[in-house]
Amino acid sequence: MSVLDDIIEGVLEDMTERQRHVPLSVIQEGVRSATPARDAFEALGSGTAEHGLSVIAEVKRSSPSRGSLSQINDPALLAASYANGGAAVISVLTEQRRFGGSLADFDAVRERVDIPLLRKDFIIDEYQIWEARAHGADLILLIVAALDDEQLTRFLRLTEELGMHALVEAHTEEEVHRAVQIGARIIGVNVRNLKTLDVDRSVFGTLSGFIPPGTVVVAESGVRDVQDVQEYAARGAHAVLVGEALVQHGDPGTEISHFTSAGTASMSAGRT
Repeated sequence: MSVLDDIIEGVLEDMTERQRHVPLSVIQEGVRSATPARDAFEALGSGTAEHGLSVIAEVKRSSPSRGSLSQINDPALLAASYANGGAAVISVLTEQRRFGGSLADFDAVRERVDIPLLRKDFIIDEYQIWEARAHGADLILLIVAALDDEQLTRFLRLTEELGMHALVEAHTEEEVHRAVQIGARIIGVNVRNLKTLDVDRSVFGTLSGFIPPGTVVVAESGVRDVQDVQEYAARGAHAVLVGEALVQHGDPGTEISHFTSAGTASMSAGRT
């Protein structure tokens, strides 16, 4: 069993338990009374380099590859520092077993900040999409490797019907083509190998070349410092998703501003 398969097995068990307590009909009623979703596509620059580099800053306690990263006693306070530092979107992990996240974390962040939020989880059922919107999500994650084409198409359609956007994550050339085929407007290239969990940053430059203009291109994984951000921006990233480097930084808001300015400068240099 791969790491992804193992995570999904746990996600299914946890979701099934939530469904016992909160049926879909109740979730859907919550969506009808929810504040409309914020436009994450626009917040990330609508796929144009002129907007400059955006940062998706992540509230992330742990990961399968690195174990515990940060205690994060107050996710809302951390999110506020991200927003103050200029993050375009805040990503909140809600997967419990491997990442230590929860919908309670998401709710706390949603109450504190007014910029678009990404519910970062392993979406395997429409219930989770309705659930994300009911909790105030503006953006969800769809992982190509975890879904077949029918599921990807159906999930993306529902996401957009509910007013949200999807960050469609790919790891290989074939997955990028699948993401493009279903009409994804925000495509993330994750440079972490799902089988070994190793990071190969060079993968981004290769795969980003297969993503058509007008799509928001997000570089995922492997951001350690400003130099990594500059390299991703120079190779076509409109945004970078950063977790570990921020949750372990003493002043994450300032670091986000450094990432944004450095990445934007790198994008500008590439157009001259």
